[in-house]
Amino acid sequence: MTVKPMARIIGLTLAGCVTAPGFVQAQDDDRLLIRVTEGQSAEAARLSEAALAPEPVSRLDSEPSVSLSRLGGRGLDPVIHGQGQERVDVLLDGMRVEGACPNRMDPPTSRLSSALPQVLEVRTSNRTLRWGPIAGGQVVASTAAPGFADGNRTTGHLTIGGSDNGEGRLVNGSAAVGDRESFLRLSAGYEEADDYEDGDGNDVRSAFKNTEGRLDGAWTADSGFYVKGLVSRQEERDVKYASGMDAPKTDTDMYRLELGAPVASGGWNLMAWQADVDHVMDNFSLREPPVMMGMPMKMQTLSETRTQGARLVLDQTVNYTRDIAVGVDVESNTWDATMYNGMDLTNEASFLWPDVERDRVGVFAEAFHRIRINMRLGAGIRYDRVEMDANRADETFTMQPDAMPMSSASIYQNVYGVTDTRATDDNISGFMTGEWRVSPLNTLELTASHSVRSPGVNERYVTKGTAWVGNPDLETEKHHKLELSLAGQNDGWHWRPAVWVDEVDDFVLRYEPAPDVIRYRNIDARLLGVEGELGWSNGTWSATGKLASVRGTNRDTDQPLPQIPPVQYIQTLGWHHLGHTVQAEWMLARRQDRIDEDSGLDPSTSPGYGVFNLNGSHPLMEYLTLSWAVDNVFDRTWAPHVSREDLFTGEAYRVNEPGRTFRTALTARW
Repeated sequence: MTVKPMARIIGLTLAGCVTAPGFVQAQDDDRLLIRVTEGQSAEAARLSEAALAPEPVSRLDSEPSVSLSRLGGRGLDPVIHGQGQERVDVLLDGMRVEGACPNRMDPPTSRLSSALPQVLEVRTSNRTLRWGPIAGGQVVASTAAPGFADGNRTTGHLTIGGSDNGEGRLVNGSAAVGDRESFLRLSAGYEEADDYEDGDGNDVRSAFKNTEGRLDGAWTADSGFYVKGLVSRQEERDVKYASGMDAPKTDTDMYRLELGAPVASGGWNLMAWQADVDHVMDNFSLREPPVMMGMPMKMQTLSETRTQGARLVLDQTVNYTRDIAVGVDVESNTWDATMYNGMDLTNEASFLWPDVERDRVGVFAEAFHRIRINMRLGAGIRYDRVEMDANRADETFTMQPDAMPMSSASIYQNVYGVTDTRATDDNISGFMTGEWRVSPLNTLELTASHSVRSPGVNERYVTKGTAWVGNPDLETEKHHKLELSLAGQNDGWHWRPAVWVDEVDDFVLRYEPAPDVIRYRNIDARLLGVEGELGWSNGTWSATGKLASVRGTNRDTDQPLPQIPPVQYIQTLGWHHLGHTVQAEWMLARRQDRIDEDSGLDPSTSPGYGVFNLNGSHPLMEYLTLSWAVDNVFDRTWAPHVSREDLFTGEAYRVNEPGRTFRTALTARW
């Protein structure tokens, strides 16, 4: 039976009406953030920008400190300050959501809403611990409440758009009723694309279909007590990847409930959430499977993950100069993934995730004090108790129907000598930060932090036979980070140079002791970074240049760390007049020849590149906006240095970005 896109949208949004709604995000000091998308800007600008993004997370590529690794048309995975995957936390309106694919076809950023554009922020330093310590970075996505014009009880939008390279098509919209204190909002979207072509005209496996429906709302009493909630469903279908497997089906259901009220000189907030992701990947639904001795070698993996959590936070302000926050949170995660093969796909070939459970309880306290008009100090501490185990580690599987049975537990013992799959971590993290206005033009910031990260599910427990094996005996990562920056502005100019160093004890390194054999061990590492931003604007014209450079070193061997981006620079030039905007962007990257060939993550050195993009937005009438973009104007063939590995072949892929692409979108608001 063929399901029409609009029928699917209606079905999803009606399904969303069954449960209660929500929205959250506490906002911290803007100085904590690299602000990628100005969420406080006009709603039309936010909608127009999102309509031109090939995937919501792709809006982060305007920051040179962020690189996006690609495996297909969806599932871009961010690398921040040279660190990615489990070292980058993703918070969706305060919820921590995990992916369901061992190969990271669906990283947490693929849960970002296409129907209702979110404000994206990137945190790189520990100046707050309420969402946990930062190892590499945090991507924070916040959904703005609907804006109601004076006297209006309804608001909404409708966007239609498309692109020529890959024949992309999208439609999304929202409708809200209420006021600034209480509202109910329904939103939905559908997008699809075929394979795109790179700059050489070669097809890149990247087709996908994505459908989303969500219902969110809020109610506020006269006393200030509020209730917020959200329910959403996302369906991804027929997603192609440049690796050996595709994802014919991924379903995500998310629920959130939030309560809060003013108390004394501040307020309290309680939020609970759940996210369920079901994922299917195989090598035959969207391609011809490999053939051996005249027989198709079909493989399929069924995987799922569930995240449940709750967070209680109390914020108080004392004498207008001290901000204090304390809180507690709990989180439970389960991952289960089984690979099947054989003629009828009934043979359990491997327990990629042998029913892994992780339970975490955390408490934190932090305070900020403005001791002088030009000086502000802050400090915080956090304790996390993390317990992990693999419940199916003793169950047996056969890599081929007639092969010898084996178990994940026996593999851990043979590879690492580990007999106990349970892991218990007591993680203590903290930070100290200071901000000094050294002159009327400049503010100096210094932050020192200690962050502890428990190894992730792949690092500790993945088992693809004896080829790719996690290490349950890994130690926790300890990041000792120091960052210094100088921010200022004057006469239309703004600037921010920064330097940082991250000394890491027990860094979790993925390595290949032999071809197509993947292991994990702890090492000591060091990452050094330099960043800079210089911009100017007179209200009509604007220009901004941003630079980022990272150097990562394995201190045990004095060799480079894998997946470290090269020096990157982004220059923009913009024109703004009466609501019309036109912007040119030049993205530059130096050649990267500091690689770790033993990791299997760096397929080779990478050449430098220069890519030129154009975009614009034009109001056709008061509530109707036309947006357009030309990506890769000169049709270059290029790919970022950061790459992705293939779960089933062990091969690392560097997937070319799209060639010249024209995008356009029309957005109506009311």
